[in-house]
Amino acid sequence: MDLPQTPSFDLYEKRALVTGASSGIGLACAAALAEAGAHVVCAARRVDVLEDAVAALRAQGGTAEARTLDQADLASIEAVFDAPFDVVVNSAGLARHSAAIETTPEDYDAVMAVNLRGAYFLSATAARMLQEAGKPGSIIHISSQMGHVGGIDRALYCASKHGLEGMIKAMAIEWGKAGIRINSICPTFVRTALTQPTFDDPERLAWVLDKIKLPRVAEVEDMMGAVLFLASGASAMVTGTALRVDGGWTAE
Repeated sequence: MDLPQTPSFDLYEKRALVTGASSGIGLACAAALAEAGAHVVCAARRVDVLEDAVAALRAQGGTAEARTLDQADLASIEAVFDAPFDVVVNSAGLARHSAAIETTPEDYDAVMAVNLRGAYFLSATAARMLQEAGKPGSIIHISSQMGHVGGIDRALYCASKHGLEGMIKAMAIEWGKAGIRINSICPTFVRTALTQPTFDDPERLAWVLDKIKLPRVAEVEDMMGAVLFLASGASAMVTGTALRVDGGWTAE
């Protein structure tokens, strides 16, 4: 009897772009892809921190390089794509939390410029380059559980992430015949420098822990298996899908 073979998670000879790669979830994604054998182009605004991240990836035996990227600047996005990427992971994001009636137009524009407008044109540029080269590929967005539910003082953030999830579904339909897959990873609250203010607020922390069905918040390491799955041939039939790494938050 010939048994089926598990699809490979290897990314050797693959070229990957990770935005927001200087810290947090983005850095963890870059590390996962590099460990699987991909050459990782790490992109972010903070060049000094980015160079440290690339040095750490190389020290672990990976191959990586740093490029400056401001995802709110469409010209900056275009400049990163000197050639097609087999894998694109968008981990750049911006959050400005407040009550909806206190949201300013400036905050709205800033969040949407990165979380939705930038994500849209990053995806479109990646897909166009792949189509022109006649290559398949995998585009992965770090979205959020807040792309599927609402949250306290998060109307603006939720709007950006709900929009992102709808965008992904439409793009998956459009690009499927070309073998270009697009999906999202939707984390719950992950312990990073950006989320620390929430964890420092006892009332907000209690709200978070009550919503997560598993007995802890997430760590960046919890995202690494998810991104490797969606980047590799192991997820060859997965597109237009949100992989919720949310500890059961959205189960109810």
